[in-house]
Amino acid sequence: MSAATLYGFCAAVLVGLGLFGLIAHPQPLRKILAFNLIGGGVFLLFGAVARRGAAAGFGGDPVPQALVITGLVVAFAATALAVALLLRLMGQPVRRVRGRMDSRG
Repeated sequence: MSAATLYGFCAAVLVGLGLFGLIAHPQPLRKILAFNLIGGGVFLLFGAVARRGAAAGFGGDPVPQALVITGLVVAFAATALAVALLLRLMGQPVRRVRGRMDSRG
């Protein structure tokens, strides 16, 4: 079993666990985390495909690697926004304390 095959298998497991979490759990925070698992699996699969498609003896293609890094940053920002919106919807006030966001009431 090559490294690319192993990465592809791990990516499929992450996507499968994420889909299970989206379907099986009614809690919104768990759905957000499950969606992050799906995203992590897709990023891992994309990185494995980029590495496997590289020429022999060379590193992976830098364009898919840059897209994966950008996707990770965007996913982190989207997760932070989703958690902040979830806190607002659940009725826990989010207030500013010394220039930082604080969710304690």
